[in-house]
Amino acid sequence: MNPPVNVPIWVSGLVTTTSWGPAVPAGVITVIDVEFTKVTPVASTPPIVTVAPVIKPVPVIVTGVPPALGPEEGEMLATVGTGKDGTPITIGMDLIAAFTQPNYSLVRQSISSLALTSMGWIQTIGFMLIGLMVESFTAGLYLNIKRRRGFGFGTALLAFFGFGMLVLGTFHTRAVGAPATFSSRVHAVAADCVLGLFPIALALMLTSIKNDRRWKRMFSYTVITGVIAVALAACYPFLPKGFQFFGLYERLMVLNSIIWLGTFAVRLLFLSFQLHEVM
Repeated sequence: MNPPVNVPIWVSGLVTTTSWGPAVPAGVITVIDVEFTKVTPVASTPPIVTVAPVIKPVPVIVTGVPPALGPEEGEMLATVGTGKDGTPITIGMDLIAAFTQPNYSLVRQSISSLALTSMGWIQTIGFMLIGLMVESFTAGLYLNIKRRRGFGFGTALLAFFGFGMLVLGTFHTRAVGAPATFSSRVHAVAADCVLGLFPIALALMLTSIKNDRRWKRMFSYTVITGVIAVALAACYPFLPKGFQFFGLYERLMVLNSIIWLGTFAVRLLFLSFQLHEVM
């Protein structure tokens, strides 16, 4: 018997042929497809043929890499709501209406009584504009501070402050000595709510302002504004009837609140500009 030898039928990187001599009975043919199947059919004649690929398939691995840049952890970027400072409008409207009335005193008479003069429409427009601007400012403030517990309710009170200004412009007070009317009653309730709830709104927002690195520099000023608002509100029940400096007292209360609103509105506007520069 002849020893087994390798007989190359054709040169290929995929086929290897092994011969066992001329008289060996029926053998098998093995075909291996590494990628999908393994088949071993029975052959009727030799030789034994084994087919295998030269290259073994390798799975494809795709790795996605996130962008290297983005907002800092914990920060919230918002593009809605820009600051609108209505402080100059309020002061300007008040001074224009007051100085055009020869018998009007900024120190003795209330702000609301200007609406009863011939230039009262200026005061009404001033209330309306401030109310609309406060509503817009409140929405921007809510979206641009990292909120803690109580902040949402605090901004809701600020929104009520803006709504109260709209009510003050719509319903006028009564003249001194005149009987109370529905309009004057609504005006009085709105005025008390607007000025009385303002310090509560500040107190509810203090934690959020303190813990947001973009706003924490405003924390001390907010505390001072709140203390002044509480002190002025606490004095109100003890004012004597016919208090000669009621106009000055009322203007201090209003200025304390609208200057705080104006300062925060400017800060909000500044942050909005910074955001647009980054984008």
